[in-house]
Amino acid sequence: MTDVRDPATPTAPTRARAGAVAMVLVGQFSVQFGAAAATGLFDRVGPIGAVSLRLAFAALALLVVCRPRLRGRSRRDWTLVVGFGVALAGMNTLIYEAIARIPLGAAVTIEVLGPLVLSVVASRRASSWLWAALALAGVALLGRGGLAGLTVTGALFALGAATMWAAYILASQRAGGRFDRLDGLALAMTVGAVLTLPLGVVAGGSAMVDPVVLGWGAAVALLSSLVPYSLELLALRRLPTAAFSVLMSLAPAVAATAGFVVLGQELTPVSALAIGMVVVASIGAVRQSRPTSRR
Repeated sequence: MTDVRDPATPTAPTRARAGAVAMVLVGQFSVQFGAAAATGLFDRVGPIGAVSLRLAFAALALLVVCRPRLRGRSRRDWTLVVGFGVALAGMNTLIYEAIARIPLGAAVTIEVLGPLVLSVVASRRASSWLWAALALAGVALLGRGGLAGLTVTGALFALGAATMWAAYILASQRAGGRFDRLDGLALAMTVGAVLTLPLGVVAGGSAMVDPVVLGWGAAVALLSSLVPYSLELLALRRLPTAAFSVLMSLAPAVAATAGFVVLGQELTPVSALAIGMVVVASIGAVRQSRPTSRR
């Protein structure tokens, strides 16, 4: 008897996952080059001013495009939105404070510890510990002189951003399951903007309404918030948490590239080795990860 199968059946999930991986990678390049561009705002409005402009423009655009429904939401929905917004505001504020003090590649290499730890917790494979150990060794090598300009304060801000990044991943995945389209992201971005805008106004003063600053902030919002967060939220609907988390581990390589191209930050051989260890660890974890649970 001939075994007749629908050729689309086995390839459809594979194509969906490949598309989700592409979304994450495009989002990574967008957010890291956006972060490099945002450093130009630090002298004018400070890191918190840059964050508040970024989140405010992103929230405004998402509210106009998505027009999320407000009525009929449960208390659980609003709790998730607030938590998601706090994670967004905290992650962005802390990483901007970090890259104001240490090179972009170093900051993001430390920040990626958040997704890496999350990937180990979410994965059920023992080998994930080996890949996580390799990535941690890379970060340790970076801290032992792999990149010039590494300071304790900057590293602590980056570690705080790592914690908030892990929280963002979990909140984003849950928002994708409870809200239609990008409604959850639009509401959470609004919460993040409300939390950071008063601080940004205090830090930036009258420069916050300068037309050049406003235009710059809108461009950073597009690169660093609208494009990457939208793509990541959509990708989380097709990828398990573990696979998504380790894909985000490619961020150090992308950030180092952005720092070199946009900011002229030097990459030493030791820093390149350290970042390469993190990237190899992420690739190994992605190859061995399998969806253990679905939304």
